[in-house]
Amino acid sequence: MGGFAGMGGFPGMGGARAARGARSRKRPQPKPVVADLMCTLEELYHGCQKKRKITRHVFDATGMQREETKVLTIDVRPGWKDGTRITFEKESDQESPDVPPADIVFVVKQAPHSMFQREGNDLVCTVPVNLSQALCGLNLSLPHPDGTEVTVPVRDTVIYPGYEKRMPGRGMPISKAPGTFGDLVVRFQV
Repeated sequence: MGGFAGMGGFPGMGGARAARGARSRKRPQPKPVVADLMCTLEELYHGCQKKRKITRHVFDATGMQREETKVLTIDVRPGWKDGTRITFEKESDQESPDVPPADIVFVVKQAPHSMFQREGNDLVCTVPVNLSQALCGLNLSLPHPDGTEVTVPVRDTVIYPGYEKRMPGRGMPISKAPGTFGDLVVRFQV
C-alpha cells in the first residue's frame, strides 16, 4: 500500500483532481513575437554583435501599464545558419498584469551575397569560363569572406561542364564544432 504515497494517495481519492486543478491554474504563456535578424555572409563567418532597440508595454506592481525601452544584445556566433533562432524570454509586451510578458524570438536571415551561396557549411561559388579557359586552364583567385584571397589550382586542368573544385576547410565555420570549417566549392560554368 505504500506504493501510492508519491501519487496523491489511493486511486480515485483526489490525486487526479488535484493534478487537473494545478494545470488549470498555470498562467498561459503568450505567443512569442518573431523578428528577422538580417546578417551578411561576412558577419556569419566571423560572428558579430547586433543590438536591437525595443519598446515594450509592461505592468508594474500597482497594475499600471508603462512603456519601457531597452537595447537587446545578440551575440551572433561564427557559422550560424539561416533560420537560427535566438530567444529573449519575457522581453516583449505584457497583455495583462496576470500574464507574463511574451518572448521575443530573432530568426537569422542571411542577406544575399554577390559571389557566394551557402550550402550547409560549404561556400559555393559559380565561375563562368570561356572555351579557351576551359581547355587551357586559368589562374583563379577569389576574395574569401575571411578577408584573404584564395588561389584555386586549375592552371593545368581541362574544365568540362559541371566540373567543380573542392577546397577542404575553406568554407564556413561549423558553429557546433569550433575550429572546424566546411569546404569551398568552386563550380565552373563553361
